[in-house]
Amino acid sequence: MSVEELSTLGRLASQMPNFRYISWPEYGNLALALAEKVRAKGKKYDLVVGIARGGIPVAMVISDHLNVKVDFVNVKSYSDIGKRAPPKILSTLTEGIQGKDILLVDDLVDQGDTLTLMKGFLSGQNPKTLETAVLFKKPWSKTQPDYYLEEVSEWVVFPFELGEMGRLRSKMEDGAEAPAPAA
Repeated sequence: MSVEELSTLGRLASQMPNFRYISWPEYGNLALALAEKVRAKGKKYDLVVGIARGGIPVAMVISDHLNVKVDFVNVKSYSDIGKRAPPKILSTLTEGIQGKDILLVDDLVDQGDTLTLMKGFLSGQNPKTLETAVLFKKPWSKTQPDYYLEEVSEWVVFPFELGEMGRLRSKMEDGAEAPAPAA
């Protein structure tokens, strides 16, 4: 490896936040563990609502494990890889939730903006109860989920984000700054 390549690697490494890569088998185990944690509480839900994109697979596993219907909401909260934008609801539920017990699911709560937006949006439709579940929670999150498996500070990379991470690395190799971890 040339001195220039080593210098580039050193620069990239110093800019990159700490990552935690989740494999598909680990992801499946985590989704099942969260579903079991929810089930063990004994609460019955009428509908599981997944927040796209990361909450879709988790919501599907939980709905299957609890034998409950599932629906999805598409929320966009990034303008580019690692660049946050205010969350925006792009599509909404097909199920009515008034008077129902709802479990809102996502993969991770970071700053909490998306979960806060969705809780407000769904609360406006008068569910009987609204609880939240995520795999991971960041210590600096402004909102606390009702269920989570682990608090993490690392940038969690899910198995469906590997292409995105490759594009981020390519941008950084071309001189772009690494996205700052949320604070």
